[in-house]
Amino acid sequence: MHYQGGSGTERIPVRLTAQDPITQAGLAGQLRTRHELRLLTDGEEGEKVVAVFAADRVGESELQVLRRLQRGGEGRTVLVATELDDTGLVAAVECGVVGVVRRAEASAQRLADTITAVARGEGSVPADLLGRLLDQVGRLQRQVLDPRGLAFTGLAQREIDVLRLVADGKDTAEIARTLAFSERTVKNILHDVTTRLQLRNRSHAVAYAMRMGFI
Repeated sequence: MHYQGGSGTERIPVRLTAQDPITQAGLAGQLRTRHELRLLTDGEEGEKVVAVFAADRVGESELQVLRRLQRGGEGRTVLVATELDDTGLVAAVECGVVGVVRRAEASAQRLADTITAVARGEGSVPADLLGRLLDQVGRLQRQVLDPRGLAFTGLAQREIDVLRLVADGKDTAEIARTLAFSERTVKNILHDVTTRLQLRNRSHAVAYAMRMGFI
């Protein structure tokens, strides 16, 4: 779908969540001034929704909100934050955030530009934050994940191998024969993946792996 402002073109549906009513009202007022955006009301549904979440900082309670947005099927998430340290930045990205706006820079124009980019399937992160994010990801991959055979997404190679075969339509017995695993091992791998990443079932796990570019 092509998003572009103006008469006769599709407006981007936006679902706004903020930690306090003053921030909610302020951001809602800014978003309503943009003709290319359509702010959804409570309970209103929409396709290809961009979720905007505003918070002072990213701690555990904020991550719970981001995870809920991700599980709720919102298309993509933009985070508006007052403070964002390296740990919070990485955690937010792992919870589905693909656009970041500092609260001090959250003008109507900046918000609209970021939401529009995200709706097109692009990420939008301030350059200095992107540099910090890449540095943190690289350090995490080298120091923590590589020695354990994990990728940044939390999937080990054998987990990826199993999900690829699930995507090919193979059942547990066929996967076990192909990879020279026991059927119990295959079941345990799938259970570990779905539990660790809070996925509903095998199909959801395959969809996750496809979205992350592994299969």
